[in-house]
Amino acid sequence: MTTPAAQSQPLITVENLTMAYEGFVVQRDLNFTIRRGEVFVVMGDSGCGKSTLLRSLVGLLEPTAGRVLYGDVDFWALSPQKRQKQMRRWGVLFQGGALWSSMSLRENIALPLKEHTQLDAASIDELVHLKLSLVGLGGFEDFYPSELSGGMRKRAGLARAMALDPDILFFDEPSAGLDPISAKRLDELILNIRESLGTTIVVVTHELASIYAIATDSIFLDSDTRTMLASGQPRLLRENPTHPKLKAFLHREDYDPNEVSS
Repeated sequence: MTTPAAQSQPLITVENLTMAYEGFVVQRDLNFTIRRGEVFVVMGDSGCGKSTLLRSLVGLLEPTAGRVLYGDVDFWALSPQKRQKQMRRWGVLFQGGALWSSMSLRENIALPLKEHTQLDAASIDELVHLKLSLVGLGGFEDFYPSELSGGMRKRAGLARAMALDPDILFFDEPSAGLDPISAKRLDELILNIRESLGTTIVVVTHELASIYAIATDSIFLDSDTRTMLASGQPRLLRENPTHPKLKAFLHREDYDPNEVSS
């Protein structure tokens, strides 16, 4: 379990980060810190660059400028081989769950264990059962993704993301497409993983119910200014919004561009 002293340590530090596609700036001058043991939420309206930021954090999109530090290691300054080694310490759950439809859950979750460990078949099978049990899917090892509900597929994707016991879990819109009850169960599962395993969790979402339920810290990205407008615990930001767009987002109100920030 992560100790309070360890939780205060910066795990990810983003410095002056700018991301662009073919010269079009998506987000610029981002500066924030994610501490060990947090559930850190990247929030903002659709199209503001949340998923683009996630891609830069997990090694899929090199930023145009700035740095992403894991501890004191500048990730994008590493060689490709060392970046790949670093990436094995993370688990990533994309919107669709990214499960192989032609494989059973057992085969899906065993795949990273076969590729990146020297474990024998019996040990891998034991770990597969453990990971599925952690997400409430014990006994579903031989089911295929098409035989599961949307919420179950998300949980199965989470089990696979956890296969290699990652230090950090990254979620891209985990509640997308789920009914409110399934979304709430997934939020509860995220909190249970953080509490029981001490895992640091980074979540990209625009779902307010999830944001208020799970976030210990957050940043708010804006599509108009193409930068972050605020950071902090979402419930506190809701009580004292620092920008009209942030207020509109956190209260689900219409944004008035003529409103003056307090």
